[in-house]
Amino acid sequence: MKAESHLPRAGILEGIRVLDLSRMLSGPYATMLLADHGAEVIKIESTEGDSSRRSGPFEEDDLKRNWSGYFISLNRNKKSISLNLKNEEDLAFFKKLIEKSDVLVENFRPGVMKRLGLSFDEVSKINPRIVYGSISGFGSDIFGKSPYKKWPSYDVVAQAMGGLISLTGYDEDNPLKVGPGIADIFSGSLLSFGLLASILKSRDTGRAQFVEVAMYDAIISMCERAIYQYDFNNVIPKPEGNGHPLLAPFGIYKAKDGFIAIGIVEDSYWNILKKIISTDDLLNDLKYGTISLRAQNRKELNDKINIWTERFSKKELVNLLGGKVPFGPVNNVREIFKDKHVRNRNMIVDIEQPSGKKKKWRVAGNPVKFQGFMSFNLTPPILGEHKKLYATNLGSVNSNNPRDSFQPQHTDYRCKVTFSSKNNKVVQLYACSFTWLKSKARYLICSVSRSEFMALENCFTSITFHFLKVIAGNDGYKDVVNLLNTKLSNKDINNVSIIDTKVEILISVET
Repeated sequence: MKAESHLPRAGILEGIRVLDLSRMLSGPYATMLLADHGAEVIKIESTEGDSSRRSGPFEEDDLKRNWSGYFISLNRNKKSISLNLKNEEDLAFFKKLIEKSDVLVENFRPGVMKRLGLSFDEVSKINPRIVYGSISGFGSDIFGKSPYKKWPSYDVVAQAMGGLISLTGYDEDNPLKVGPGIADIFSGSLLSFGLLASILKSRDTGRAQFVEVAMYDAIISMCERAIYQYDFNNVIPKPEGNGHPLLAPFGIYKAKDGFIAIGIVEDSYWNILKKIISTDDLLNDLKYGTISLRAQNRKELNDKINIWTERFSKKELVNLLGGKVPFGPVNNVREIFKDKHVRNRNMIVDIEQPSGKKKKWRVAGNPVKFQGFMSFNLTPPILGEHKKLYATNLGSVNSNNPRDSFQPQHTDYRCKVTFSSKNNKVVQLYACSFTWLKSKARYLICSVSRSEFMALENCFTSITFHFLKVIAGNDGYKDVVNLLNTKLSNKDINNVSIIDTKVEILISVET
């Protein structure tokens, strides 16, 4: 059994509370990245809910259309409170949440939050340490006034205006949008970086911070190559199809049963590739001897590469090229599901359905990994599911330690204590009772039967505490309890206090 210091701990962002007013893709993607790694993300929804709840796709047996794949993918690990921010009572409750939170995120059009009385200036008066994150099509006036500020914008608009579509496709006459919602996803990724940087500064200075990403700006930064090409050579880059304007062979090539990608940047890889292909014209032709010569003759070279690759299947090309040169098969989603890399790196994760009975949902995992810290894949929230949780616990919660807000009680939960030995023997007992002690830290104290415990004495190396609902059914605290159970798993015996009162055994552990 590993010592506790080497076991995965709760998410690296534990202790950060985020109020998420965003909807659809860009903002929810940013907050999902944080929630996956332990931030407490509270999704503030209208009475109708995030419109992505209605966007589909839906499973055939979901006759009420409750669970959209769009919503599930982006809103796992979050909580939901349904509020009408035009209602005075709901707005007052939301302002209490602001007092107890670290971050607020919104992706409304500029002006909407101000009309609600929730602009950065107003929110920072409520919480002088708040980090206020905003995504919009063209940004606010704070960082430069845009003539398009009032224009509504979605992914395709940002792709078009930021130059991405002008670079995508086979020719100028047939522009092509990039398939995924890349303007939303890239903007959300940038905002998550901005939020974390702002949290560091806010905690250092004690002052609120406003961080903004305009989707138009984000796509310009993504198209950075086109910017310097125009500046250096006064060239307006055009679509290159599957090729590259400065490199060859670099792009997509045919196989017998699909397509593969090759990306030769360095001469060393070119020398390896031409020996694998082993045709006289590639081995001996000086036209391909340098990076610049290959770029000048890229059309002819790419044609020759294509003639060679289409003789083989993708699997055969994996065996010929895999690990030798920059290469990969063009995978469809079925092939991605089957890929061992994807399985081993947890890039498709299982999400349990609220009923807990149906098959689990599968969604794309989080690509950001932290050594020694867990990421989560908890069920997305039912609309308004967590209003009671925050209404009854908010007064005792501080934003720097929000997950300590809920303490399971005897009336609703049992505590199972599992003892594990060096030889992997496992023994389970149920606590006769348990209580919570708050001093400089919070402690769980469990009482177990003395007679049952004495048979285990000196035989175990770790202890796991696990809370279970007494009466099965919908549990509004389920994800909070799941996180608590994660924190209390595999506790090294040296980090647990055990006291024999001669009547019972008391086991105390810091939570």
